[in-house]
Amino acid sequence: MPQLDMPSLLLILLALLGVVSRNQSITIAAVVLLLIRTLGLHQAFPWIEKNGLSLGIIILTIGILAPLASGTISTKELYQSFLHWKSIAAIGVGVLVAYLGGRGAHLMSSSPALVTSLVIGTILGVAFFKGVPVGPLIAAGILSLLVAK
Repeated sequence: MPQLDMPSLLLILLALLGVVSRNQSITIAAVVLLLIRTLGLHQAFPWIEKNGLSLGIIILTIGILAPLASGTISTKELYQSFLHWKSIAAIGVGVLVAYLGGRGAHLMSSSPALVTSLVIGTILGVAFFKGVPVGPLIAAGILSLLVAK
């Protein structure tokens, strides 16, 4: 029986943590990467490392813009979002989160060793504090305020 290498072991651990914490995104990502390793498609990793985050952000942005494109959010609702203090606060928080996400994307690409720790922290937050698994990029942004220039 062949021995498992450390990256495969870590991916299995992340997949199990994803299952335990009911974090479907982490589970699927870890299993897909494990399959790529198992099938010997290692040549895909440089492309994934270089383009994966950008591709994910594009897909996320499509999901965010879909209600505008489908007409679910009307022009009137868009206009009214600038008239109420809660909506203005939401816009401000959105700007802050986008800023943190940008810092996080930079930190994650420049310090990939931190990504696993951020993911584990997110999984623990989901598993033990009833959190929602949307945090690695923002967590990296907050971390960048603490550790980066």
